[in-house]
Amino acid sequence: MSHQSLLGSIQPNLLLAQDGPPLSGAAPGSAGAGTGTPAPGTGAASSQGAADMSFIMMMIIPLVLIMLVISTFSQRRERKRREQMLGGIKKHDHVRTIGGVLGSVVELKPDTVVLKVDESSNIRMTFSRDAIQQVVEVDAS
Repeated sequence: MSHQSLLGSIQPNLLLAQDGPPLSGAAPGSAGAGTGTPAPGTGAASSQGAADMSFIMMMIIPLVLIMLVISTFSQRRERKRREQMLGGIKKHDHVRTIGGVLGSVVELKPDTVVLKVDESSNIRMTFSRDAIQQVVEVDAS
């Protein structure tokens, strides 16, 4: 079998597979002609999918950027609040550490804080200043 006859026998099958079924009763050769819909296999459907994908990306990218900006500003605000709280600690403040230890500040050093944990046995513990989670309001009752 020659090369030409092989291509001749394959080519019609490929064209039939690309044409697809007729749309709404139209003739097989006139699929999409005059109806405003592209013929199957012309690539118009893939360009529509690409347009949809680019629209989705155009919506997702700004949303991600907005979320990053909001996250950055909220982290900065939280860091300022924490630095202000740690800078405002003074003797006799009641604090809670990140480990849940409650105590009264007895001594302040630049990087550490000494807490009096138990009044009756006078137990003192030294913590890093960063270990203080919050200043606790003590009831006077």
